[in-house]
Amino acid sequence: MPYSKERLAYFKLPIFLEHQQVLDELGTLSELAWTDHVNKANYDGGWDVVALRCLSEHLSAHPILQNFAIESGTHWQNLPILEEKPLLKSFIDNFPCEVLSVRIMRLKAGAFIKPHRDGGLCIENGEARLHIPLVIDTALEFVVDGMQVPMKEGEVWYINADKIHSVANRGNLDRVNIVIDCKVNDWLIDCQSGSMNIPCENCTS
Repeated sequence: MPYSKERLAYFKLPIFLEHQQVLDELGTLSELAWTDHVNKANYDGGWDVVALRCLSEHLSAHPILQNFAIESGTHWQNLPILEEKPLLKSFIDNFPCEVLSVRIMRLKAGAFIKPHRDGGLCIENGEARLHIPLVIDTALEFVVDGMQVPMKEGEVWYINADKIHSVANRGNLDRVNIVIDCKVNDWLIDCQSGSMNIPCENCTS
C-alpha cells in the first residue's frame, strides 16, 4: 500500500463514475465557464476550474469565490450547472460521504502544477480530497509524496493533499478531473483501512 510514514499518500475507492456518460452530459468542455486558477505562482501553463458546488453564501458571487473560497464554511449548495446534469447530480447527491465543494479542474496539455501542499487537507484532519479523472492521458504524472498515482478514467481516488504533490501533463490531451472535497466518515475510513478489499494495487471497479 502507498504508505508515507504513518499516513496513506493515496488510495482508490471501491466506486466508479460512468465518465463517458458524464462527459456526454457536460457537452463541449471548451464551452464551459472556466476560471483560471488563482494560484499563478504554483503552476506553468494552463490550469482552470468550473465550480459545481460551493458555499451557499457564494451561490450568486463571482466564480473566483465559488471556485476558491472553500476552506471554511458549513452550508454548501449545488450550483445551477450541477442541478442541470441529472447523472452527475445523482452521483454527488448519493455519494457515501458528506460532500462539500465539487469542481471540474482542467490541466492543459504541457502544463505543470508545481510541488506543493494543501496544508491539513487529509483524512486524519477530518476532510478529504477526491479526484475522478474524466479525461486523462497516459503521459500524465500525478505524484504524491514521491509516488505516482495510477489513476484511470472514472475511478475515484483519495489524495493526501497534506503531502507534497505535483502534476505534470506531458501528454497531448487536456487532463479533466472532478475534484470533490468531503467530510470523513466511517465508510471512507473503512476504505483506507482495507476492510473494503483495498489496497489499491488489487482493487477493482
